[in-house]
Amino acid sequence: MAKFGPAGNSSSFYEQGYTSTIQAAKWCKELGLDLFEYSFGRGINISDKTAKAIGEEFTLQGVELSVHAPYYINFANTDDTLINKSIMYVTKSIEKAKLMNAERVVFHTASVGKAERSQAVEITKNNLKKLIDAIEEKQLKNFILCPETMGKIGQIGTVDEIIDFCNLADYFYPCVDFGHINAREQGYFKSVKEYDQVISKLLDHLPGHKVKYMQIHFSKIEYGPKGEIRHLTFKDKKYGPEFPPLAEVIIKKALQPHIICESDNTQAEDALEMKKIYYKMLAK
Repeated sequence: MAKFGPAGNSSSFYEQGYTSTIQAAKWCKELGLDLFEYSFGRGINISDKTAKAIGEEFTLQGVELSVHAPYYINFANTDDTLINKSIMYVTKSIEKAKLMNAERVVFHTASVGKAERSQAVEITKNNLKKLIDAIEEKQLKNFILCPETMGKIGQIGTVDEIIDFCNLADYFYPCVDFGHINAREQGYFKSVKEYDQVISKLLDHLPGHKVKYMQIHFSKIEYGPKGEIRHLTFKDKKYGPEFPPLAEVIIKKALQPHIICESDNTQAEDALEMKKIYYKMLAK
């Protein structure tokens, strides 16, 4: 079965008087959600003690955790000092994730910068190999690392690029952000056909289990000529993408992804809506 949950806490979590992510475990469980993605996006500032406490509570409640590594990682950099920092951000995210009993770490790979795209992609790939060496040296292989498809033209993270990266190591699984793809490709997802094309490409070029159990990010996203502008809620009727046709493809191909909702302040509510849509279609 697919599993569903939010990236971080909805506004309603705080409006109901909750203040700490450790409380989100029971809150998500009572809503009927299965997952929660904890963000280190702006820095890995959590103590080991707090990480363990969060992990224990989420395990107790039966809500699975994933972690998002810092947003400022850039493996297309040519400065060895900065590459070593990016490697450190990922390995430190993994170490904290393990304390939290999380099994997945999502990360953004790179930005193109001033280089030619093909050159930046090749640099990224070579530096990801250095990351793999560091992970193996630190004996951190027992987890799933998920490079993410990205929403801006200037970012590295097309479907093809993520497929290429995911073939570098057994523990690299794709994080497919359908909102990002839709924004980058200017409203690409219009029907079941487009979702099927993307997932079929993944299945054609990656081991089946990596696609079956992939990480998915989903939200509606406003976009412009350069791609992603900002995340929206499911109430938006202009930008999309819509979830029901994706749910149809997931069911048809018997996938069991982890689906994380990144809606703007309604991520838990919209994750629950996706879960209801999925189970309603599954019952047909």
